[in-house]
Amino acid sequence: MSERVLDISLTVNGEPVSERVEARKSLVDFLREDLGLTGSHVGCEHGVCGACTVRVNGTIVRACLMLAVQCDGATVETIEGLSDSGELADLQAAFERRNALQCGYCTPGMLAAAQDLLKRGGVPSREEIREHMSGNYCRCTGYHAIVDAIESVAQQRARKS
Repeated sequence: MSERVLDISLTVNGEPVSERVEARKSLVDFLREDLGLTGSHVGCEHGVCGACTVRVNGTIVRACLMLAVQCDGATVETIEGLSDSGELADLQAAFERRNALQCGYCTPGMLAAAQDLLKRGGVPSREEIREHMSGNYCRCTGYHAIVDAIESVAQQRARKS
């Protein structure tokens, strides 16, 4: 039986993309295999670990649970795009400063999720940070440093506004 292939057009990190993809190819596999954007990682493939977190039409999603064909006409932002735009520069610096990353496997998803929380404005409590980040797993850091980094950026951004 042949695999069904569909044409899709979307915007990825500000660039128009038109590709033919297998109907059942996940968004994360499309990004990694077809577009060479390997910053989003494949972890659990069940939407639990958050390693594949990307932004679709402004909302963070688990790219392992979304099909590439579902993104036809959508705007997708990966860690590469979020980083290249400078949107995450302060978060990246805080993660480094607070030692909130070690192996780095979870870091792209952590940064995307943290930015999602912080773009709401204000300074979330440590409990709110933990709750928002609870869908992103890290096997190395123990989370305290991650919460510290996010909290410090929230405070810094609040002082600037």
